[in-house]
Amino acid sequence: MFDLPALEAAARLVHEVFPPTPQFAWPLLAARSGAEVWVKHENHTPTGAFKVRGGLVFMDRLKRERPQVPGIISATRGNHGQSLAYAGQRLGVPVTIVVPQGNSREKNAAMRAQGARLVEYGVDFDVAREHAMRLAAEQGLEFAPSFAPDLVKGVATYALELFRAAPPLDALYVPIGLGSGICGCIMARDLLGLPTEIIGVQSTGADSYARSLAAGRVVTTERAETRADGMATRVPDPAALAIIARGAARIVTVTDDEVAAAIRAYWQDTHNLAEGAGAAPLAALLQEKDRMAGKRVATILCGGNIDLDLFRDWVLAA
Repeated sequence: MFDLPALEAAARLVHEVFPPTPQFAWPLLAARSGAEVWVKHENHTPTGAFKVRGGLVFMDRLKRERPQVPGIISATRGNHGQSLAYAGQRLGVPVTIVVPQGNSREKNAAMRAQGARLVEYGVDFDVAREHAMRLAAEQGLEFAPSFAPDLVKGVATYALELFRAAPPLDALYVPIGLGSGICGCIMARDLLGLPTEIIGVQSTGADSYARSLAAGRVVTTERAETRADGMATRVPDPAALAIIARGAARIVTVTDDEVAAAIRAYWQDTHNLAEGAGAAPLAALLQEKDRMAGKRVATILCGGNIDLDLFRDWVLAA
């Protein structure tokens, strides 16, 4: 998809907007897991999630190549939409976002606050995505996919920061939604020539990539049943699956109860609030703690955008 100079150029573009996010080794997480745990804090971006990096890189190219573009449209459960809205507002590009009905109220409010026009449609992300593609054709808008080379290159900048700032890592746990994050980590690792194992994480109720990896082909699911909305994907992207199959060590699936426990652990041990997808890598590490004992491991806290009502009902009430 890109070479190291292109990735470094994307990092410079991102850093014109906000500085590198921190990565810390947290002693209490080490005591809890038996491993040295480095956390990459993508909850510390202007939108509270890693996706903003991809939005900035994607929108920069679009604006340069098509300065008169009338607007873009995409589908999201929240963080991808926020990234496009944030970048679109900076560059003067109108953004329309389609979200499934019943989507996070707080993520919806954030997208509107960043200037996006919101359309609610469908029962889940994949239905919303199909509707966004129809609207793009009807209204003459540029459709922005959730997985594309510029998006992967943008989010890979967090992996570049992590690999260059942290000591050598034995393993890195990354959540999988549609796949830009884990593919960016695989690309950055390979471009730097590192031996770090990269382990994908999905929900047991939304495990399309895990099933696809096991089958050696794209496998879709009828439902995506998880409270970790950033991982609620039924239809894998074929290009993402190819990169994952080539470069990931395995995919670990975690239950919503395990994710809730990891959200609590992050709060207790680091005083950082994680959304479901952001806590999933820690949940996977804790599931594999015997396997990772004594190793140096990183987890991606990919976002902190969890609704207060969901936090109370899911995490505090458990």
